[in-house]
Amino acid sequence: MSLNQNFSLNRMERYLSIAWDSGARPVIVLTKADLCEDLAQAVSQVEAISCFSDILTLSMFDEVICDKFAPYFAKGQTCAFIGSSGVGKSTFINCLLGAQVISTQEIGKGDKGRHTTTGREMFPCPLGGVVIDTPGMREMGAESADLSQPFGEIGDLARRCRFRDCTHTNEPGCAVLAAVEQGRLDQRRLESYRKLEHESSYDGLSSKEVEVKKAERMFKEVGGIKQARRFAKEHYQRKQGKFPGGGM
Repeated sequence: MSLNQNFSLNRMERYLSIAWDSGARPVIVLTKADLCEDLAQAVSQVEAISCFSDILTLSMFDEVICDKFAPYFAKGQTCAFIGSSGVGKSTFINCLLGAQVISTQEIGKGDKGRHTTTGREMFPCPLGGVVIDTPGMREMGAESADLSQPFGEIGDLARRCRFRDCTHTNEPGCAVLAAVEQGRLDQRRLESYRKLEHESSYDGLSSKEVEVKKAERMFKEVGGIKQARRFAKEHYQRKQGKFPGGGM
């Protein structure tokens, strides 16, 4: 993840959750450090959600890029780079390979990355093992994710909730909500956890089942699908100048 407008703690939590679920060992690479106004603060924020993952900070002006990556490469080791378009994945892989093997582009307007890599490519790495370059991601779903590692503190709190099936939304005796109220847990972090938990619950479902589950969750606050349909019907009748019960 780059340390400019691409910086997003929510996105990093998503990447970590998917990486842990895959069985890989996540290593966080923060690029474009030279463009960051407050590097110490940014690194501190990432450390707070890193679940003890190693964190590397890099810029295009570094002369020791290979040295920083060297501990993660060895014979029989596979390293894959994932991240948004334009964060520098291909550029740093070229540094590791010692040649301009992968084409790169200048950053787009509005600091948005451009898709240069269009497919996954694997290369033998001079440091040992192989390295995989992947296309830049605009979005990354989390239908399969391991939240126990990147959100360990929420799991610890959840074990103290009054109810075993607590959703940490409005239940009495919720230790997670209490931690938010007391300032011991960031509200942003809880919302990120909820979103990823919802997405991960779709694992193994067909596309139709996923849409049904999304609709049920969407309309839960208004009493379910039937209630939502009734509200929609009444809204339509109001727009037509009619009201339930036949009045005008």
